[in-house]
Amino acid sequence: MEGIHPATEPHQRGGDKSIPFGDHDISKTHQDQINGQGTDHDNQNLNTTLVNNGSLDFRGRTADKRKTGGWKSTPFIVVNEAAERLAFYAIAVNIGTYLVQQMHQALPDAAAHVNNWVGLAFGSTLFGAFIADAYLGRFLNIFVFSCIYAVGMVLLTVSSTLGSLRPPPCVLNSPDCEQATKDQTAFLYCALALIGFGTGGIKPCVSSFGADQFDESDKNEVNGKYSFFNWFFFAINIGALTGITLVSYIQSEKGGGWGFGIATGAIMCSILIFVTGIPFYRYQKPMGSAFTRFYQVGVASLKNHFKGIKVQRDTVLFEVKTNESDILGARKLASTSQYRFLDKAAVITNQEADTTNRWNLCTVTQVEEFKSFIRVLPIWASTIVLAIPYAQLSTFFISQASIMDRRLGPHFVIPIGSVAVFSVLNALILVPIYEKFIVPSLRRRTGHIRGITSLQRMGVGLFISIFSMIAAAVVEKRRRDHYSTPMSMSVFWLVPQFMLMSSAEVFTYVGQLEFFYDEATDGTRSLSSAMFLSEIGIGGWLSTALIKIIGRTTGSGNNDGWLRKKLNDSRLDYFYWLLMVISIVNFLIFLWVASRYKGKNDAGNTVNVIDETIVNQSQEQDQ
Repeated sequence: MEGIHPATEPHQRGGDKSIPFGDHDISKTHQDQINGQGTDHDNQNLNTTLVNNGSLDFRGRTADKRKTGGWKSTPFIVVNEAAERLAFYAIAVNIGTYLVQQMHQALPDAAAHVNNWVGLAFGSTLFGAFIADAYLGRFLNIFVFSCIYAVGMVLLTVSSTLGSLRPPPCVLNSPDCEQATKDQTAFLYCALALIGFGTGGIKPCVSSFGADQFDESDKNEVNGKYSFFNWFFFAINIGALTGITLVSYIQSEKGGGWGFGIATGAIMCSILIFVTGIPFYRYQKPMGSAFTRFYQVGVASLKNHFKGIKVQRDTVLFEVKTNESDILGARKLASTSQYRFLDKAAVITNQEADTTNRWNLCTVTQVEEFKSFIRVLPIWASTIVLAIPYAQLSTFFISQASIMDRRLGPHFVIPIGSVAVFSVLNALILVPIYEKFIVPSLRRRTGHIRGITSLQRMGVGLFISIFSMIAAAVVEKRRRDHYSTPMSMSVFWLVPQFMLMSSAEVFTYVGQLEFFYDEATDGTRSLSSAMFLSEIGIGGWLSTALIKIIGRTTGSGNNDGWLRKKLNDSRLDYFYWLLMVISIVNFLIFLWVASRYKGKNDAGNTVNVIDETIVNQSQEQDQ
């Protein structure tokens, strides 16, 4: 049957080596169906129940919608994400305080180190995506890097438990307060590096692996995919809520060993939950390195450019004759008119040349894959700045809370790390409201399946982030001017800045999930997820750089410095006002870039395409 060839091509081209979990014997009925030799009833049933996107089940067969994917498999992914995020946020909101109180680091230094760790965790997602797309596939990538993550968590628990791995207790900022030794610091940083590296391997794959469970050719499953993105973000906040509240409370009462130990148990549970779903997942095979294919397009287009090749509307471009593209497991892409210079890579300059050498001749699909990557770069660059204000959630926002009145009733004090719960609760309330009420209302008005476009959703988030910094600056000035005595101002004054930043994250983060997945090609799903996740890491590094620049410009530790060792001596409100100005400028840039963006479906068709069959016939005639 013609309709099922694209989905079954991995069997025809890859053989047993393409099977995700070893060799197997395909039943005669199933093999007959693949070859188009089954009964009419078999073929009709196959056409309606098998996926059309090349996904396989765990036995290496074309995935059956009745048994795999959709909401049968995604609960395992969602619960796994919630457990992993519990572990991550239990560290993220407490590690800054741990560095100051237990490792005796100065506040600006601790904030910079936390930002650098977040930068590693999310910046390394590009490497994780490369490994997933080129070698392991998304499932194995998640599993392997989760194990690395777990090792780091064990080391962190050991570091916080053994007294020999921390400096002796002391009164902070006192002359006799010993700093951590190089060995103690190295052991802690090694643990954090493994956790960050593990995060970098997991994060670019989880959301894409979840989206892989839905067949884009099935309208019902397409709707399920967009709901999955919202509930995936909801799961992140459930995990964050537990890590920020329960784990932080236990850590404040029992010590870091208990808190980090529970987080270690959570990441191990997340691994067990994840592998439980093996029979129900749909798997996409690794399709090779996208970066190598990008480089080949660049080399081939430059070669033809220096040969004097020009691309015009009647220029014929090269494509393979198979149902699927030359990229293993990826569907063919239509040629577009954007970035026409790159089309030179697909121009045949010699009818007798080897059409399989991709360093000299690329297919239209390979060229369009590179175009899709280039196309989203301006959007990616214009949303990075949001990550700088977002980085303050786990640094200076928490530092403010540490010297404020955190009493909740006469007998309970909110742990420092748990203050971030304001942000999480806001997200947990906002996501269901947005999904169940706002989206249907907007859909009736706009006719768009998601109510508003992904770019519009990102724009709303960027706009809200401006007011988060305004709220933070106003509250900090009031605290410093009127409540300079520690513990005299209620921590609930911080609620507006936490909730506004959380709302900005809800709109921007989910919008980015949708946008980068939709604009990705089959061979760049993990890479596209890594792109927007890397923004958080780059934002962390930019926040660190900004702190250092402010320190050098205004003075670090001096009487006139904005950011000093003690928060009451600092001018943190100036820092927040600066972030507000940066956010406004970035928002205006985003509006300009988004208004000119053309997606892969809007880029327009361009020149004709020739397949290798015609080329081979031409060669035979010449001979």
